Amino acid sequence: MRHLLSTKGLGRDDAIRVLDVAEDMADVQGREVKKLPTLRGKTVVNLFFEDSTRTRISFEAAAKRLSADVINFSAKGSSVSKGESLKDTAQTLAAMGADAVVVRHHASGAPHTLASSGWIDAGIINAGDGTHEHPTQALLDAFTIRRRLHGPDSRGRDLDGVTVTIVGDILHSRVARSNVWLLETLGAHVTLVAPPTLLPVDVSGWPATIGFDLDEAIDSGHPDVVMMLRIQAERMHAAFFPNSREYARRWGLDDERLARLRPDSIVMHPGPMNRGLEISAAAADSPQSTVREQVGNGVSVRMAALYLLLSGDREDS
Repeated sequence: MRHLLSTKGLGRDDAIRVLDVAEDMADVQGREVKKLPTLRGKTVVNLFFEDSTRTRISFEAAAKRLSADVINFSAKGSSVSKGESLKDTAQTLAAMGADAVVVRHHASGAPHTLASSGWIDAGIINAGDGTHEHPTQALLDAFTIRRRLHGPDSRGRDLDGVTVTIVGDILHSRVARSNVWLLETLGAHVTLVAPPTLLPVDVSGWPATIGFDLDEAIDSGHPDVVMMLRIQAERMHAAFFPNSREYARRWGLDDERLARLRPDSIVMHPGPMNRGLEISAAAADSPQSTVREQVGNGVSVRMAALYLLLSGDREDS
């Protein structure tokens, strides 16, 4: 892999390869010594222009467990806050010898610009760009679903026939966008459920069914997976729904809706959660919930991504 910028162009075999390598990395995390010497001498830079504690820590843990050197670069308090451009920042990192750059940026397309500009000859991983994509989150979600469904027999498996309902703020969600494309590639059937105001203007090209009623999606769809999305208040500059109570009543996974799910249905959330808004405390903490598993699996998947990016000869991808 040369870069990991999107799930849209990720083929089925490549996606399964990442998930299978993540299985190997998960096995390592079960050992007493959780480190591998694989990326010794490599430098990974976490270049974060937006706040995201859990994603940054997850990538940092992944790099360190592969014995890479890690540099954390936060835009706040840096030369970026003084007006330095993305190009100048990239060239500074290139001069420092960065082998991989994990980028989170408020502008959609910023990681692609870094990867294609020639400013830096390093592998680029998109850790979330604007309202575009967040590929490693989708990969860890698929990894989590596959493990819940197939357990120790997960290697080599896809998600053929699995029904996934993604609920909430689709409009602002890069997690939803990455998941739609990856889940479709792996053979899953995706339904998006949201208020009309929280859907993009045109989703006709998305490989997903669109709905507006969560109760109908639960009662008639009987989904294998229900993925609740966070309401991204920091990206909302208008009134997208009347109030939080109304949203929770119509589109939140409350205790009553949780009880109507199949006992073997999986409840997911990318975090951080707004308990009582998009998901109730009982749903978040139920045996069906994979929220904590997703955090742990995130390290394994990001170890796999860094390993495939930095070990051996990198090819264009």
